[in-house]
Amino acid sequence: MRNMNYEVIHEAGGVPIKMWTRGVPLEDEARTQLINMSKLPFVHRWIAVMPDVHLGKGATVGSVIPTVGAIVPAAVGVDIGCGMIAARTTLKARDLPDNLAPLRSAIERAVPHGRSTTRGGRDKGAWANPPQATIDGWSTLAESFGAITAKYPKLAKTNNLSHLGTLGTGNHFVEVCLDEADGVWFMLHSGSRGVGNAIGSLFIELAKQDMRRWMINLPDRDLAYLPEGSEHYADYVQAVDWAQRYARTNRAIMMQHVVDAARRVIDKPFDATGEAVNCHHNYVSRERHYGEDVLVTRKGAVSARKGELGIIPGSMGAKSFIVRGLGNDESFHSCSHGAGRVMSRTEARKRITLDAHRDATAHVECRKDAAVVDESPAAYKPIEAVMAAQNDLVEIVHTLRQVVCVKG
Repeated sequence: MRNMNYEVIHEAGGVPIKMWTRGVPLEDEARTQLINMSKLPFVHRWIAVMPDVHLGKGATVGSVIPTVGAIVPAAVGVDIGCGMIAARTTLKARDLPDNLAPLRSAIERAVPHGRSTTRGGRDKGAWANPPQATIDGWSTLAESFGAITAKYPKLAKTNNLSHLGTLGTGNHFVEVCLDEADGVWFMLHSGSRGVGNAIGSLFIELAKQDMRRWMINLPDRDLAYLPEGSEHYADYVQAVDWAQRYARTNRAIMMQHVVDAARRVIDKPFDATGEAVNCHHNYVSRERHYGEDVLVTRKGAVSARKGELGIIPGSMGAKSFIVRGLGNDESFHSCSHGAGRVMSRTEARKRITLDAHRDATAHVECRKDAAVVDESPAAYKPIEAVMAAQNDLVEIVHTLRQVVCVKG
């Protein structure tokens, strides 16, 4: 009998929950959330739980939820298509300038990031005058977006063009990393920005309205779902697919701008080998598992089909990994999307001192101010433990260490 690397919860009235969580913590609240999800009548076979699991809104972050005949908008979430892109360069560590601050500044100028908190005026995290790469990228998305806004006009009044090629806030980042052979990589993390948030929020509310109209009681109102064939199901699938394409395009444009910015600072000519990976980790995908066509919602999880490359970033200042999927059927060909939080942002701001953050990121050219302590390594699970818990899901191809980090 094959040795199982996961543990199982199986509550009455629900499907099994297979958890790759050995050696990493699992909050009681996240456990309850997973059990609630397991009791939905359309979950296919079981739910797979990745080692970076933690409490989320609607569905647990780090969960893989295959469904037949219905979809849960809150399980996909509002950062639709959020994910990673990495590009390997021909540079070595010795080719980087001794002082990395100008490289960080060049990236910060090239990629709008953060968000202005004052009312009125331009948001620093959006384009005032979109560059050509953004205009070209939008041209591939505009027509299909028009088909969506024809039915849902309020979505037209979002930051769509102005956010394409921008980073955002929170745990979104751009990094310069070194691999085990001192090769230089560029890596970044972002999703579908304001327009994806608006799409997710709209359909989450529509699903809740449908549940109330049909008098369907749920253990958690955020588990409101859209049955296949219902009024909003096809529209949501169309909108999610579009937002995921937007997110992929968003990352590609930013990567182009990061490479261009680095060329203005680094004296040695170099090539970036294109994208090693451009992968989502908050998304839904049509796949076939155990003889049935299903919708797989990965809420903080990455596709890890056999031979498929993926990215598992650590926290700010920790290691990150380029991985190759092992095609584990029982995880629905999935792996973790990162380290996973052990503290909420509020708790991290209370518990992590500025000195502790500076010590943890001493080797990285990055922000050292109080506004980013909620992203400090102590707020996350140890990435080494997370990787050990999923050694039957992926194999490590490259181990990366950050030397520059730009935070949203």
